[in-house]
Amino acid sequence: MVLKDIMAISGHPGLFRFIAKGKNAIIVEHLETKIRSSAFSSARVNSLEEISIFTEGEDMPLGKVFDKIHEKESGGVAIDYKSDPEKLKSWFEGVLPDYDRERVYVSDIKKIAQWYNILHSLDLLIKDEVKAEAEAEVEDKVEAEDKVEAEDKVEAEDKVKVEDKVEVVDRVEVEGSQEDPEPEKKDIKAEKKPVKQKSQIKKEKPAESSGEADNSEKPASNKKKSKSGNK
Repeated sequence: MVLKDIMAISGHPGLFRFIAKGKNAIIVEHLETKIRSSAFSSARVNSLEEISIFTEGEDMPLGKVFDKIHEKESGGVAIDYKSDPEKLKSWFEGVLPDYDRERVYVSDIKKIAQWYNILHSLDLLIKDEVKAEAEAEVEDKVEAEDKVEAEDKVEAEDKVKVEDKVEVVDRVEVEGSQEDPEPEKKDIKAEKKPVKQKSQIKKEKPAESSGEADNSEKPASNKKKSKSGNK
């Protein structure tokens, strides 16, 4: 049986559950009354998980003894701890035949029977196998959740990679479309060249006029020469 955090306090009837640890005391809760109180370091506090029963061989943990009682009573209650001492001894021999009769007293058997019946009445008798199965279920559930979370994370990362790739492709296409008008600008410049030629032609026209002026002046010079010849 699982007896973690279940405690017995000397001088106090019943069993207690450990709640918290203080500076000079521990906080406990009575299993039956649910009343919380402080157990100071001066009090004799025993954890049921740490109690063992003397046998002719190795000591047996109290949890294992409770397992044997549960089997003997077919899941029912144990003997009344107020029963006759001889009945208590006979009953405990049926539970643990090799218990040390010199070191295990009737008072110890009474406590074992009383504690077992308290836990039985509160449905707190949990076998180690049941606990192991429950822990295994929790581990499987956590593992499954972690697996789903990991898959979702990978899927999200792949989605981000695809979106980034699409964004890069779109950006390249946009940049490519912006570069297309440049050849048109070159064509425009090419078309402007004839315009420049026209302007050059216009500038050459005054040169023709100047030539005409030179031609007009030549006769005048001839006239002068003719006059001088007449002389």
